[in-house]
Amino acid sequence: MNESEILALLQKYQEGTLSLEDKDKLDAWYLYKASNSNLQLNEYELEDSYELLKSKLPLQEEEKVRSLWPRIAAAASIALLLGAGIFYFNKPAKQQVIQVAVKQQEIAPGGNRGILTLSNGKQIILADISATDTIAKEGKKEEVTIQIGANGVITYIVNPDADAPKEDANSFNTLSTPTGGQYNIVLADGTKVYLNAVSSIKYPTQFNGDQRVVELDGEAYFEVAKNKNKPFIVKSGDQDIEVLGTHFNVHAYDNESVVKTTLLEGSVAVTYKNQKAILKPGQQSNVSNSFDKIKIREVDTEAAIAWKNGRFKFDNADLKTVMRQLERWYGIKVEYRGDVSDVRFNGGTFMNKNLSEVLKVLELSNIKFKVEGKTIIVYP
Repeated sequence: MNESEILALLQKYQEGTLSLEDKDKLDAWYLYKASNSNLQLNEYELEDSYELLKSKLPLQEEEKVRSLWPRIAAAASIALLLGAGIFYFNKPAKQQVIQVAVKQQEIAPGGNRGILTLSNGKQIILADISATDTIAKEGKKEEVTIQIGANGVITYIVNPDADAPKEDANSFNTLSTPTGGQYNIVLADGTKVYLNAVSSIKYPTQFNGDQRVVELDGEAYFEVAKNKNKPFIVKSGDQDIEVLGTHFNVHAYDNESVVKTTLLEGSVAVTYKNQKAILKPGQQSNVSNSFDKIKIREVDTEAAIAWKNGRFKFDNADLKTVMRQLERWYGIKVEYRGDVSDVRFNGGTFMNKNLSEVLKVLELSNIKFKVEGKTIIVYP
């Protein structure tokens, strides 16, 4: 068999779709490699290799393995190959040799992690907080209670009987997420905010003025509580978004050249420097220092908020944009070897998977990845 046929059989074996006929072919190949190898094992390695071969190889008869017992010692590379689950080929001038790549340590996905900074500067690590706890009180008379629910959501509860002093009007908290962290919060007015990784939102502990103003760095999805008399404003860099009550997503990372605001329902007014645009559901505004005006386009809103629903979803996304998402979620560093500017992605996968599984999906677009610790090297 040539190398492509062997690779195909190995892939079927890993997927559990190997037919009986193919098992026989793979069986014969393993036995051939065992009988033609010069590797030697000590008695302990020998026993381990035999047990691994017995449990992993798709052999039809155990006696076939036992009859080759002296040569099983020479098949250590085959056993290790199965244990690692990684295959690649080198082709010398005269003979094909199968080598074994050591299995990389898995890079796990992110999770529910955040840091809450109170108005007095005290920081609370939210991953360490028990559910259904009151974690702090804010205000001169402690009229605002901060709780964390069983679902890990922070909630601000204002005592309706409390008379908030005017000097507390600008009392702010900040919720931030690290690399590989997301967190949800319900503000004092009932607005729900879903905060993506490497993001922060600064907000008042209660909205005492005639506007509800918050400041965002990074990405967040907002479900704004309706209040016709008190507009809700999101500030991110030079952009302001004003709403009365609606659902929208803001993507405003410092390392992204374009700030994207995607509207799901209701309407929003986007102001950027001296320009203003009104969005309709299904539309996205793009603003950038390199643009002459606010750009508005129709988009796949599911792709824009896929992160909130635990998914990566790519809608004709370029490779570097995709890899920046992975950097924020898996805490990796990405290096590029060659021109990848024309590579685009459609489709997606779940965010709760290890990085290796996500990279397998991306490799379907003929991109190659090499993992070196927490560094991912990308080849076209």
